[in-house]
Amino acid sequence: MFKPNFRYTNRMIKNLTAIAEARAIILNAPLVPKWEVSLRRDALLRNAHSSTAIEGNPLSLEEVTALAEGREIMVRRKDKQEVLNYLNALDAISDYATKSVINSDDILHIHRLVSKDTLENPKDVGVFRNRQVVVGNRFTGEIIFTPPPTPAVPGLVDAMLDWYNSESVNETDSVIEAGIVHYEFVRIHPFVDGNGRTARVLAALTLVKRGFDIKRFFALDDYYDHDRRSYYEALRTVDPATRDLTQWLEYFVEGVAVSIEAVKNEVVGLSKNIKVLKEKGQIALNERQIKIVQRMIEKGSITNKEIREMLAISNRAALNEIDKLTAMNVIKKKGEGRSTHYELE
Repeated sequence: MFKPNFRYTNRMIKNLTAIAEARAIILNAPLVPKWEVSLRRDALLRNAHSSTAIEGNPLSLEEVTALAEGREIMVRRKDKQEVLNYLNALDAISDYATKSVINSDDILHIHRLVSKDTLENPKDVGVFRNRQVVVGNRFTGEIIFTPPPTPAVPGLVDAMLDWYNSESVNETDSVIEAGIVHYEFVRIHPFVDGNGRTARVLAALTLVKRGFDIKRFFALDDYYDHDRRSYYEALRTVDPATRDLTQWLEYFVEGVAVSIEAVKNEVVGLSKNIKVLKEKGQIALNERQIKIVQRMIEKGSITNKEIREMLAISNRAALNEIDKLTAMNVIKKKGEGRSTHYELE
């Protein structure tokens, strides 16, 4: 069975602690608005854009968004297909996450989703490579990495999956596990093309399957794409002889920490300073109510007039939003007559 070689470092532990704290804040945020769906969708689009961009896809985030919405854009067919494929693969994560065991057929199917209609030879889609490949610099021709021999691929994938599906893996932090799976899959390089994208889907699947990214808010591929050189350099820190994953995992864990911190800041921005709501559970707000609460967080209070001017709505509409927020125990009325204003509960 595959057995990963790594050690926990102070840097790794510091980031894992920060990740755990940020995740707890996100999951227990007392104010989670209806835009939770929007956060999930935003992460999906950014993951699709960044992961394909790492491999050289030139589409912008705006173009990726347009494709996801079913709009036609004037781009190369292959570039368009790569993005649509990755979106489909990310959508499939929820189904795979419910499986008790991930097997080779699942890996082949994920690759089929990722590489459909994009490879030079269609027979390479969804099958392990039948020839030796190398990883090189497309500009200089330099060979960066030579993967294991082709005949060894099925056995290496099975060995990785035996570990992945074992009881002992439960003792490994889910973030560390995702980083291990990511690297080992790239090392094996089981396909002629599409290995990086498949590896990143498997890392995301691991975080969802192990109950870490249950809300699907994290766009880890953004971190990789932000500095592609660092991403590839981190992959190359692993000594082929010892396969010590420590430096790679330091990089990977830091990426998760950066990503989850960004999500935390966005999710809890509204619930900041609303301590009483922590005892009342999560409350959903509409877009108008979000803006009202944000302004109250900034100023400490708000009046009916300020709401009308800020939202460009009538007095009746403003009173409706005030009544709803009051009924949810989010805000409370203070003062009478002209001095009437509203504060957070």
